[in-house]
Amino acid sequence: CLGLLSTLLGAWTGLNQTQMRKILAASSIAHMGWVITAMTMQQNLAIITLAVYITTTTAIFTSMLSTLTKTLQDMGTTWTMTPPLLASALLTVMSLGGLPPLTGFMPKWLILKELTLHNLTPFSTLLALSSLPSLYFYVRMTYITMLTAPPGTTNTEQCWRLKPYYHTMTPMMLILSITLLPMTPLLYLMA
Repeated sequence: CLGLLSTLLGAWTGLNQTQMRKILAASSIAHMGWVITAMTMQQNLAIITLAVYITTTTAIFTSMLSTLTKTLQDMGTTWTMTPPLLASALLTVMSLGGLPPLTGFMPKWLILKELTLHNLTPFSTLLALSSLPSLYFYVRMTYITMLTAPPGTTNTEQCWRLKPYYHTMTPMMLILSITLLPMTPLLYLMA
């Protein structure tokens, strides 16, 4: 019950935020609800859930540090600086939302499977539905970044800004947070 309340609180808190740190803080509250729920079922599943969350959040934070992104409006203007980094970061944001082809889907899928195996189908349905508001603000973040054009001129061919500093672990974390789903059986059986 505490896990469900945490996912609901995190999801509703993040809905009207425009600053990235507040969105990710609400996201951490919602994800800790999933970890608490997993902890009541299997501690190994909670460790997998926490490891996937740490990987995806580290990827988001390091890419935000590289592009000096602080708000959603900043994300809309950083696409000219580093389009591949921003596209990877947005896939990672979708992974935080738990969309199926991405890594973030794995812990949610395994938790919902364990809940249904223990005949807690109504609780698993409520938990899955409680993650929809979180998915909404992740999709909104992606929409604002990719599909809206900030005011400015588009006739420049070269970016005049200085090259951003890239953290060495950013590419590795981005790749892990996007493509780890095929490793689900191995991770689940090892844990």
